[in-house]
Amino acid sequence: MRQFFTKITAVLMAFVVLFSTMSFTISEHFCGDYLVDSALFSKAESCGMEMQKPSPTKDCSINKDNCCSDILKQFEGQSELKTDVFKLNFEQQVFITSFVCSYINLFEGLEENIIPFKDYSPPFIVKDIQTLDEIFLI
Repeated sequence: MRQFFTKITAVLMAFVVLFSTMSFTISEHFCGDYLVDSALFSKAESCGMEMQKPSPTKDCSINKDNCCSDILKQFEGQSELKTDVFKLNFEQQVFITSFVCSYINLFEGLEENIIPFKDYSPPFIVKDIQTLDEIFLI
């Protein structure tokens, strides 16, 4: 059960790092005050009501406001990650590696209970030594 929670926590932390470093843009197209289209990672489609650029003439110029507007919202992710928390020299790395390996193997049990003297019979009792020496446990 503990390994399950450890794996879930590791996956969640990977997603946190992924989403904190990801940048994206939301594009919105408004026609007047109404939202026509919004898009993530691409340009929003227009409603087709944009003003055409008039051909430049010296004599005649009509200026009309465009009713459509595009809004871009950019979300910048974190660009610098601190990967090295501290530097370790070679001797410190060897010590930490050996400590972790010995600590992990310290609590590792055997798959089955092994009794080394299971196939041997006990020795024959020739004389009862406790009775001969008159030693009794009370």
